[in-house]
Amino acid sequence: MAHIHEKIDFTVAIFVVHDEKILLIHHRKLDKWLPLGGHIELDEDPEQAALREAKEECGLDVELLGERPPTTSPGTRALIAPRFLDIHRINETHEHIGLIYWARPEVGSSRCDDRTPQRGVPTTLAAEEHHDIRWCSADELDDLSPPMSTAVKWYCRRAIEEISR
Repeated sequence: MAHIHEKIDFTVAIFVVHDEKILLIHHRKLDKWLPLGGHIELDEDPEQAALREAKEECGLDVELLGERPPTTSPGTRALIAPRFLDIHRINETHEHIGLIYWARPEVGSSRCDDRTPQRGVPTTLAAEEHHDIRWCSADELDDLSPPMSTAVKWYCRRAIEEISR
């Protein structure tokens, strides 16, 4: 999607964990290992964006993890809170405000069973956007090429730790 504002956009990052492994993509344009994610479009809320991006980028239905306050009423819908928020520079004039979600594959998903992470590529690769997709343990994060950023690695390890409890 094109940027909706010249200076700043809102994005989602979805850290999907299964069997103590995290799902990562090697982004073609950025040449970086990243979680699933992308821009929040004008006609969607952050939850819808996260679910859409997960489905588009790997074909996987996910369950977002987090607290949804019991405050939904006519005209108001409570959303699952992101686990973290950040702001990161894309270039000299543009930044992204990132809503960072923890997730796990949806229960009963035909694409996720106990064998999936061990088989390597568990889902459909969005070849126009990514070079590769894989499940990684916390120990494997240090061996990725190109190397993963310190911030993304921290989020990966934290998601694996919290979701695998």
